[in-house]
Amino acid sequence: MPPQPAPRTPAARPAGALPVLPYRKPTKGRDYWVLDDVLPDPDAVRARCLARDDWAKGYPYTAETWPGLRAMPGLEPGELAVVEKLVRKATGAGKLWVQRAPGGGTLNHNCVQVVGAGESEPRPHTDSRALCRYAAVLYLNPAVPKDCGTSFYRQHLPGGRLGGNVVQAPHHNLVDALGTRFVAPDAFEEDVRVPHRYNRLLLYNANLVHSATGYTGKTLADKRMTAVFFWMA
Repeated sequence: MPPQPAPRTPAARPAGALPVLPYRKPTKGRDYWVLDDVLPDPDAVRARCLARDDWAKGYPYTAETWPGLRAMPGLEPGELAVVEKLVRKATGAGKLWVQRAPGGGTLNHNCVQVVGAGESEPRPHTDSRALCRYAAVLYLNPAVPKDCGTSFYRQHLPGGRLGGNVVQAPHHNLVDALGTRFVAPDAFEEDVRVPHRYNRLLLYNANLVHSATGYTGKTLADKRMTAVFFWMA
């Protein structure tokens, strides 16, 4: 979605200032859920991923802006069914589905992503409210450091003030809400960190500002490997 103009507010903002988002403290069991030992055989999934030769390449291999390697689908139907059953139980959602955009596109649901050290940095963002209510990341490397999990962020405003972390209607994503995709490197600060753990599923409300905490590794086997999911409910 192209950047949208910043919304009008009753109080004028200084020139160049970004809108302040609403804040909702990320709370386990309400805004995010940590589900451990999700797959009955994560080693088989990981071995299958390591054997793939159909990776799409992002930065630094191509001029794409997204980092590392990607491949779809990540999980096979039976494995995905196990994950979705746990998601429905955790959230109370009666039904999950993959939402299609009017043009037919979708988010990269059930996609394996492999990103190594130096291939990216934390990039706080939200997922599209128009395409998903819940998002999740499944960690698929047993040797990755704990600080390569996922973090939730909130705005860091001029003067050291703290802003919010939630995108709400009428906006669909963070770019839409802020009116720009270009923000200062210190525009967000870490609020809540969920450590990496093999075979852990981190499930969260997709309109919360979040990012991978960090990346590691130089080889396919060593890099941060995850599967990502996006559901409407």
